[in-house]
Amino acid sequence: MENELAGWNPFKRKSAAIATPRAESAPPIVKPLVREAHRRAADRSGLPRFNTTASDQFSGRDSDRFGAVRAKLRNAFTPSQPVANRRLFAGRDDVLKTVIRSIEDQRLHVVLYGERGIGKTSLLHVLTQAATEARYIVVYTSCGANSNFDETFRAVANDIPLLFHSGFSPTATEAERGSSLADLLPAEPLSPRKFGDLCAKLTGTRVLVILDEFDRAGSAAFRRDVAELIKNLSDRLCRVQLVLAGVAADLTELVEHIPSIRRNIFALRVPKMSEHEVLQIVSNGEREADLTFEPDASASVVTVARGSPYLANLLCHHASHSALDDNRNKVMPVDVTRAVGFAVNEFEARVPKPARAHVRRLFDQGRAETMALASRAALANDGVFTAVDLTTANDVTARKAEEIIAALFADGLIKVAYPDDADDRFAFVEEGLPALIWMTWAQRNLEPAAPRATSRAATAS
Repeated sequence: MENELAGWNPFKRKSAAIATPRAESAPPIVKPLVREAHRRAADRSGLPRFNTTASDQFSGRDSDRFGAVRAKLRNAFTPSQPVANRRLFAGRDDVLKTVIRSIEDQRLHVVLYGERGIGKTSLLHVLTQAATEARYIVVYTSCGANSNFDETFRAVANDIPLLFHSGFSPTATEAERGSSLADLLPAEPLSPRKFGDLCAKLTGTRVLVILDEFDRAGSAAFRRDVAELIKNLSDRLCRVQLVLAGVAADLTELVEHIPSIRRNIFALRVPKMSEHEVLQIVSNGEREADLTFEPDASASVVTVARGSPYLANLLCHHASHSALDDNRNKVMPVDVTRAVGFAVNEFEARVPKPARAHVRRLFDQGRAETMALASRAALANDGVFTAVDLTTANDVTARKAEEIIAALFADGLIKVAYPDDADDRFAFVEEGLPALIWMTWAQRNLEPAAPRATSRAATAS
């Protein structure tokens, strides 16, 4: 190679300008590169393009014969978005039935809690559709750090038509012109008692107020006012019920003043998915996107996802694209292996660099199994786990569980989750570490990815 390149200077000047090397005068090893550069400069049609238009219509311009399948795929597996289509809602039948009965038969308010990505918002979307079909007025709100009672419940009142107020007949001028309960609210800040007084006058309908991401509300006053409203609505037999949902390890972490409203609420920790429910996610995607998962590929998804609908959708999404990139509409185990690699890259970006480097060193030092066992327990218990959880999740002895906890403390990977709590509950020092460690473990223990098959496009070029 050195002899071929000897004497050739790509930066040699001609007429005060940098000369572009000509293919015929360049060394043999460089000629193909120069020809390819000229070809690409002349034809830029090979640049990546969007497969669908902004109206979600397939453009048909792409030479990818699986372009239409890719367009369907983005709706079949949605790791970054909740499920809104009931056709794609996997499992959770018993959970949904329990929530509906609590609302309909017991007239309770509902609190759903659990780890991030467990499917709470998807469950709320399907609950909204079911309640709307039953002619409930459903008001859905996502809470934020600055949520306050006055703004939130004025918006709720604005979505309740005045014609359902017992003080106005359906033919009243105010009702006919589309006024809402918000038109009856006082100018001063709204209180739980005043909103409860208004709701007590509702008749002829039922209202479901859904407050999603309730854990994001930073105001203690807002949480206290919501708890007071629940008590007020229940005591006055109002036709308005609240559904709260948020990330939490237990109920008291999500809702304050629980003792005063305990008998007025139904609290449910959204559980992990069963293996059958994870397989239903795979099956739904196969149906919607015209893809097929080999049984071993489906089994790998179940093993790695650990009951998380988010991880299952993420793996299926990447594995499906891996298969299509190889000009196949059949997803194989090798595609799931590649998908795990993509997932590791995504999770690494969510963890601070020092923590990533520390975990990598521990993996290289042979500490992988200890970290993986603890990560499995953390993922199975909303990020917070005990020695008993370690034993249950991994089928290890109590002594082994204690040794794992001691080792991870020494490595600086875990901490006491609630220092003021009498129970010894632990959490990783970074929220994203359990997923990163578990996926890295899976990446190193799944079958190694096979070399990619040469695509037709590459062969043609």
